[in-house]
Amino acid sequence: MAPTSRRFASFRTAVFVDKLLKGAKPGDLPVEQPTKFELLINLRTAKAIGLTIPPAILTRADDVIE
Repeated sequence: MAPTSRRFASFRTAVFVDKLLKGAKPGDLPVEQPTKFELLINLRTAKAIGLTIPPAILTRADDVIE
């Protein structure tokens, strides 16, 4: 996950926790849907479990971890 995405997810989580700690009922909080999805591929893990990632998938990945 890119640092900005991780930061944003942490911020949104903190907002929900803040509302809950201030007494909001979980059922009253809105459901949020992600607007962006990231494709991250860890080549070391893929190799360890015997997966071969096609080059077409690697080029579409947002981040490839060697």
